[in-house]
Amino acid sequence: MTDTQAPSTALEFFATCPKGFEQLLAGELASLGAEGVRALHGQVAFSGNLETAYRACLWSRIASRVVLVLSHATSADADELYEGLYELPWENHIALTSTFAVDAHGTNNELRNTQFIALRAKDAVCDRLQAKLGARPSVETRNPDVTIVVRVRNNRMTCGIDLSGDPLFRRGTSRRAADDGLGGMRPDYAAAMLAAGAWHRLVRHGSPTLVAAFSGSGTLVSEAAGIALDRAPGLLRSRWGFTGWLGHDEKAWDALLEEADERAARGAEKAGELALVAVDPRRGAASAASAALRASGIEAKLTHLSSADEIASALAGAEAARTLATVDLSWLEPDEPAREVAAISLATCVADALPAGAGIVALAQDPALGAALSLEPTGSLETFLGRDAADITTYEAGRALAASDAEAPATPAARATVTLKDGTRVPVLVPQSDQFAARLAKVAKLRAKWARREDVSCYRVYDADLPDYAVAIDLYEASEQSRGADAHARWLVVQEYAAPKDIDHELAHRRLLDVLAIAPRVMGVDAGNVTLRVRRRAKGGSQYANEGKAEERRSRRDRLALAPGAHLVDEGGLTFEVNLAERLDTGLFLDHRDVRARVREMAKETLGSKRFLNLFAYTGTATCYAADGGAKHTTTVDLSRTYLDWAERNMERNGFTGRDHEFVQADVVRWVTEQRHTYNRWDLVFCDPPTFSNSKRMGRDVFDVQRDHAELLIGISRLLTANGVCLFSCNLRGFEPDVEKLARAGVQIADVTEGTIPEDFKRNAKIHHVYLVKRTPRPEGAPTSAAPARAQGSAGRTQARPDSRANEARRDERPYGSQGGRPRYGAGRRDDRDAGQRGPHGLRGDRPYGSDRRKERNHGAGRPYGAGPHDSRGSSRPYGAGSRDARGDRPRYDAARPDGPRPHTARSQGPMRPLMGNGPRPSQHGGAGRPRLQGNGPRPSQFGGGHRGRNDGPTEGGRTNR
Repeated sequence: MTDTQAPSTALEFFATCPKGFEQLLAGELASLGAEGVRALHGQVAFSGNLETAYRACLWSRIASRVVLVLSHATSADADELYEGLYELPWENHIALTSTFAVDAHGTNNELRNTQFIALRAKDAVCDRLQAKLGARPSVETRNPDVTIVVRVRNNRMTCGIDLSGDPLFRRGTSRRAADDGLGGMRPDYAAAMLAAGAWHRLVRHGSPTLVAAFSGSGTLVSEAAGIALDRAPGLLRSRWGFTGWLGHDEKAWDALLEEADERAARGAEKAGELALVAVDPRRGAASAASAALRASGIEAKLTHLSSADEIASALAGAEAARTLATVDLSWLEPDEPAREVAAISLATCVADALPAGAGIVALAQDPALGAALSLEPTGSLETFLGRDAADITTYEAGRALAASDAEAPATPAARATVTLKDGTRVPVLVPQSDQFAARLAKVAKLRAKWARREDVSCYRVYDADLPDYAVAIDLYEASEQSRGADAHARWLVVQEYAAPKDIDHELAHRRLLDVLAIAPRVMGVDAGNVTLRVRRRAKGGSQYANEGKAEERRSRRDRLALAPGAHLVDEGGLTFEVNLAERLDTGLFLDHRDVRARVREMAKETLGSKRFLNLFAYTGTATCYAADGGAKHTTTVDLSRTYLDWAERNMERNGFTGRDHEFVQADVVRWVTEQRHTYNRWDLVFCDPPTFSNSKRMGRDVFDVQRDHAELLIGISRLLTANGVCLFSCNLRGFEPDVEKLARAGVQIADVTEGTIPEDFKRNAKIHHVYLVKRTPRPEGAPTSAAPARAQGSAGRTQARPDSRANEARRDERPYGSQGGRPRYGAGRRDDRDAGQRGPHGLRGDRPYGSDRRKERNHGAGRPYGAGPHDSRGSSRPYGAGSRDARGDRPRYDAARPDGPRPHTARSQGPMRPLMGNGPRPSQHGGAGRPRLQGNGPRPSQFGGGHRGRNDGPTEGGRTNR
């Protein structure tokens, strides 16, 4: 616009809007007096004078921005773009004292970057003003006085002035908290729903009624009230994009503001005729809706209902021609079927309470709502919620879905329901869901009787008994120690099995929603205590990537305080913490109930030092059972810091505390390898590895239980005492142990799965596999491992070393873990070897344990103590094959310690040093505060220090199979 143009001159404009709202916006602009209205993609073009654009800015509820078009020009490349913009009279639009910014959209083959387009546009504007006025204005991207819009499409460019400034859906009211859990519907989406439901026509008849299901933050209520009371949506805005523009007509704008104030005053007189009913059971919804009305400057009565039971009485006397109901499900996340069931149930109650013929408009991302309503849609438009597709659908209350004649009168909708044994009628989406209800009621009765007999409070009720309803339902009952809201509470955890590819995804989803609607009523559980588990294949470590952020370290005082979603349950006389809402796994694997009981019995039968090791410990439930069975020393190892803290809380809740219970954060496979080179041995080991793990904390290592189990079990067998045993569990359905490889390494493995499947998991016999793992006992009368070395004497050291390739060939022929019939170094503690030939307290014959004649061996060859089996002198004698004359028949000081030997160090002719370089001794760190480890775990320095040998780094999860 030039200085000579009059305000009445016809100008070209366009208004932007979300995709799908174009037709609604075109109708709104036409009602505001715009001419030449044309709906385009994501925008609506129109013409008129400047007053028309001002009126659109002030009164439009659907438009996002209003732009005055200055020119159209070719822009095949950067030079044409620059020339086209330079020719415009920017001195008539931007003052030198003003700031401006360029908002660029679109690309073409040559102009492929919007930032570059904005930069060239800025250069053209500044160069023009420099040439005409001798100075350049300032650029301000945050709050510019003038915003220049440049849109490029193909080889054409459109340039204009943004008259709105901030987006028009920012009404000028105060913003609510974004994390209040009520959803954040934008005002333009609320206005679009009301426009689709023809709310502006209903208010003309007087005494309109709006029923807002899930009013949330109150946006729908305030928009509906603003339309009914004829209040301009932009009346409270204090800043506009045209106020800093040189072509602004302040007189015309002031006239429009005065008109809007008068209309708002007249509309306020009708506030008593407006009926607003908000139905939302979410916490804080009532106050949010009232606050939204106050922030909009509207005084209207709002009736808030928190349940569906009061809807019928609130709508008594409402007329269909003056009533509109809105259902906003935009706040639901895609993976929240449990909340979706409750929302759909409430929506159906609202629809049933409406008078026949009343309008219903719904915004949802999932078509399940339409199936639940069983109503014939009267209209629909597609839009987006962020990047997710959604639909705004309109219905007519009482009009059945099966109506074949559009002219036929409305009939009551025939909605499918399931009648339970107590007479309760449950609305469902699939009529065949009555079979699921009957099956669940039958099996729940049988399971409850079994649970009472076996004193079990957490068990599986239903496990895909019907193929079409492929879910598992677990029941958790609160512990006797629970207080407050958890006292005598019951929770359901529903886990959905992945549907085959040939099953219709939408049908499977509707069946799942029916399961979530029926299960709590059959089981007598509050609907709010139902949790759905949705499992996905995650990237390495991503499953628990935010554990450290979500669960901060707690002080000792509140360490036992329950986290959000956590509860206490009882099992086997012990109390455990489970989390049914915040985590993928609950913290208690119900299928391992009998396995844990077996661990306790094995701990009771264990003799000697009673040391227990739990690998891949998860939440340490097996450690609690072992301690309850009499294990004096326990070591719990897991990669996750969060799970170790969880395990420690479980132990503390059951009274197992103190220095005899270690918790080690480490990669289990590496940790086992390191422990093989120490004197740490255990009497009972429980190992329950994941099926697959590629956690980031493992570096480049990837664990596959089928591929890696043999090496893992061989390593664990070397950590067992002479009579030690390992209980190995695996959840891979097709798992097959490598018996031959284990046998070559001297490891026995026996399948004991059959006796570990609980009654409530009998339908799924492959839910897990359990094996007993032991070291192969040495035949009676077999020579000791040191005998061959002593027979060789010093002659073996004088022989020439064989060729390395031949050495490797012979080594490949020998079983893993053996060298020439002798156990490989690190394969076990010396007091565990040749156990069958020792007397009491590990004494070998009449010679006290430990008299190995080290000096005699070392003096013979002059080599340093501790040389490997094949050192530079060609010896193949294993470590410890010599004798110890220096000690004579004096027994070792720790041979008869009740808690077993302490970690040892090797004595040589040099200074003291740790065996195999496995970190310094605890004494080297000084400090009286460090505990004195007693041989049942790594030294503190091995895993980052601390009184339990932990590392406080970020936590990654390793259990990807649960």
